[in-house]
Amino acid sequence: MVNSVPRLVIAAPASGSGKTTVATGLMAALSARGFAVSPHKVGPDYIDPGYHCLATGRVGRNLDAYLCGPELVAPLFAHGARGCDVAVVEGAMGLYDGAAGEGELASTAQVAKLLRAPVVLVVDASSQSRSVAALVHGFVSWDPEVRIGGVILNKVASDRHEELLRQALESVGVPALGALRRARQVDVPSRHLGLVPVAERGAAAVEAVSAMGAQVADGCDLSALVALARSAGSLAGAGWDAGAALVSSPPPPLPVPSPRALPPDPRSALDGPRPRTPDGLDRAGRAVRVAVAGGSAFSFSYAEHAELLSAAGAEVVVFDPLRDEELPEGTAGLVVGGGFPEVYASELSANESLRKAVCELALAGAPVAAECAGLLYLCRELDGLPMCGVLDASARMAERLTLGYRDAVAVSDSALAAAGTRMRGHEFHRTVVEPGAGDAPAWGMRAPERRVEGFVERGVHASYLHTHWASEPGVARRFVERCRTS
Repeated sequence: MVNSVPRLVIAAPASGSGKTTVATGLMAALSARGFAVSPHKVGPDYIDPGYHCLATGRVGRNLDAYLCGPELVAPLFAHGARGCDVAVVEGAMGLYDGAAGEGELASTAQVAKLLRAPVVLVVDASSQSRSVAALVHGFVSWDPEVRIGGVILNKVASDRHEELLRQALESVGVPALGALRRARQVDVPSRHLGLVPVAERGAAAVEAVSAMGAQVADGCDLSALVALARSAGSLAGAGWDAGAALVSSPPPPLPVPSPRALPPDPRSALDGPRPRTPDGLDRAGRAVRVAVAGGSAFSFSYAEHAELLSAAGAEVVVFDPLRDEELPEGTAGLVVGGGFPEVYASELSANESLRKAVCELALAGAPVAAECAGLLYLCRELDGLPMCGVLDASARMAERLTLGYRDAVAVSDSALAAAGTRMRGHEFHRTVVEPGAGDAPAWGMRAPERRVEGFVERGVHASYLHTHWASEPGVARRFVERCRTS
């Protein structure tokens, strides 16, 4: 199968150059002109895809070569872009920045090469004129396999400033495809973990995305950008499919002898046949119900997780812990992903009936998978306010930001992963958890430092680590099977 969806990668020399404004604005501007636009984001970021969804009406999907492996970037892209007229991929950090110490791995440049897509470089042009040519020349010449097809000049001060910048770029041979002035109405508010998510902003987010679209439509050559997107090379291979991924994924590994041990390579001792787990249907053939937390406090999730749960036989039902006083009727398992419970601690604590329901479900042994914000919600307290009390642990805000990719191995058998399961993940939080005694850890971190982290207790798997299940579809199959049998 050949994928020839026109596509662009929106990149920049550094963070803060205006990638999100330009990428989201371009998505909105093209959507307003009748294009079916497929939105994508390089890296693990959950927030930008929410703005992309507003701009296009389609789910924003992440392309992360570290979490999922380079081999899944093109299939996941094709899955998201299926049936679209054009795709816009927003980069992360600077064009050539990736996983620390891993060369180009997980960089926007690597993703652009894997997608055979041209790059549009967004340059913060404030306080410079002719120097922009030297900057762009450096990025163009650094890696000849990365095709920079044009530049969009951001934060341009005046018509005269724009003229000087365009003249400078002519000497490099890279066209200026747009020039944007400063515009306060497109600014998105930030706080301790970045932009404020769409789920929390309501109409203000809609207005901001509309303003971004208008700014890009007014300041950029949309026809030239579409023509550049159509110059992308064809991609061979089928798009990712949740059902096919479950069928082709290897069964979970056998337990390692010592759940707390952290060998150099846990898979080295896992030879021999491994039986597959059955599907997630109950004995009457019905799908088991998995409740997934959503709403403003838990807005971080990858679309592929719900797709994998459904393909494994689950009925996925979203609920809002800020508003719903009970879990969905018939809940057999619970997934609580990332978000900002620290911002909504008072409201979450006040919903006592739901906290009690979550605790009772967990104490009954039902499978519960919690990541980062979900971990905080399951604790005894957060910043002194009562939470669900599933875990004998206390959480609080901290001054230091914990951020980065992680290479991890499951060190305890759980409803989510068998001991020895190897996964890569990402940590991004400004909280700390002080655990009680007796709980088994969830993960052993192999890089960048060796340590254990998280909790496994009864059917609960709770951790700070964000993972992308497309890299290890068997975790969804295992989770649904445990929902069926618990």
